[in-house]
Amino acid sequence: MRILPSAKPVFGLILALLTALPTATLVQEPTTAVDEVIVTARRSGAPMWEITRGDSTLLLVGELVGAPDDLDWRPDTLEAATGQAQRVMTAPVGRVSGGDILRLIWRIRTIGSLPEGVSHADYLGVEDFARLEAVMASERNPAWRRSSPVMLSFDLLKDRAGYRRGDRLAGDAVRRAARRARIPSQSIGFVRGDELIESLIAQPPAEYAPCVRAAIAAAEVGPDGFRARAEAWRRWRVAEVTASPLDRALFQCWPYGDPAIGPQLNGLWVQAIDGALNETGVTLAVAPLRLLAEPGGVLDRLEAAGFRIDGPQWKAPPED
Repeated sequence: MRILPSAKPVFGLILALLTALPTATLVQEPTTAVDEVIVTARRSGAPMWEITRGDSTLLLVGELVGAPDDLDWRPDTLEAATGQAQRVMTAPVGRVSGGDILRLIWRIRTIGSLPEGVSHADYLGVEDFARLEAVMASERNPAWRRSSPVMLSFDLLKDRAGYRRGDRLAGDAVRRAARRARIPSQSIGFVRGDELIESLIAQPPAEYAPCVRAAIAAAEVGPDGFRARAEAWRRWRVAEVTASPLDRALFQCWPYGDPAIGPQLNGLWVQAIDGALNETGVTLAVAPLRLLAEPGGVLDRLEAAGFRIDGPQWKAPPED
């Protein structure tokens, strides 16, 4: 069955997440002084936090989801720190079957288009729909008016806000280093492909209203916001990253913003991080920066539990 051209971005977005669960070869590595690992990792351009309990040390590296290809940062020190850790944890992945792919192709029109008789104004309201029309004013193709909210949000972020997925800078650097040093590296878990596809099919347009509103706000800032967010990340200005309209939109939209899939992904990280603090030695984990540093996120939760957290400031300064 041919995939409709208007639906190809959705198809690619889903397949980017539905990757095979990586395998790791367990190798006994020489123990390394924890202080050496920490000092090395802190020279990296990626924000990193150290949490220690007894003889367990967890290094949390804040991943930037999407970055300009020419962003200048220093991966070498993060790679060196990875080679000195005992284990590496990476993001959850999707597990997809052949049947899932067939179902995706079969339902691609449902995923890519609004239901008959529904317009974006119906779930956005008059004011936000006017903002949407303003950012789309230069678009000559009217097909966006019939695109599903998930498709519309993806196009707003890509075409109007300048978002490019690109490499996962910290995650890719860590995975390369772990392979070279034969450090055990494994995804923290998976989400089933049928659940991912069902989340796109089953949610009514109104469920995506927060996502589309956030994507409109990112589009209003434009491509400059994409680069400013990346520059803030490499300079450890964490609160600026999480305050970015683009960063907010990425995590209010699918999959992290999906009411069915988002809690699963967050739960996998909470479980993995809690488990790592019961492991002897150094665990290095690469997690989305926003999940770590947003208000009420992982770092706030660990701080509230009494853990000492060493690393860059992640909270916005209090307003006067």
